[in-house]
Amino acid sequence: MDTSALYALLDADDTSHTAAAKAFRALASREDLVTHSYVAVETIALTQRRLGREAVRAFARDLAPLLGMVWVDERLHDLALATLLDVLPTDVSLVDLVSFQVMREQDIARAFAFDRDFRTAGFSTIP
Repeated sequence: MDTSALYALLDADDTSHTAAAKAFRALASREDLVTHSYVAVETIALTQRRLGREAVRAFARDLAPLLGMVWVDERLHDLALATLLDVLPTDVSLVDLVSFQVMREQDIARAFAFDRDFRTAGFSTIP
């Protein structure tokens, strides 16, 4: 689960909200949903800034409990940071590079994301 999809779920005015809600309902009923702590931090920061505290509460209360959380440790952070430093200049964020590493380590081939960087990195995306 990427920030782009989580944010689209939380923002009813987002152009991807309807597609995100439909995909989430389908996924939540049949898939284990996984994200990592950097996505949670990024989602909370973006949501707080753009949508306010009630949306942050909705994330914490309604979405976060449904997600398996991979906690980013020093090893994972250092791997993603080394990758970022190797590919600079790039528009790919450290958070996305952590996602790619988590997905590879957990043999996850599909991301619930609207971010094209996942496809560029070789993953398929939902929706």
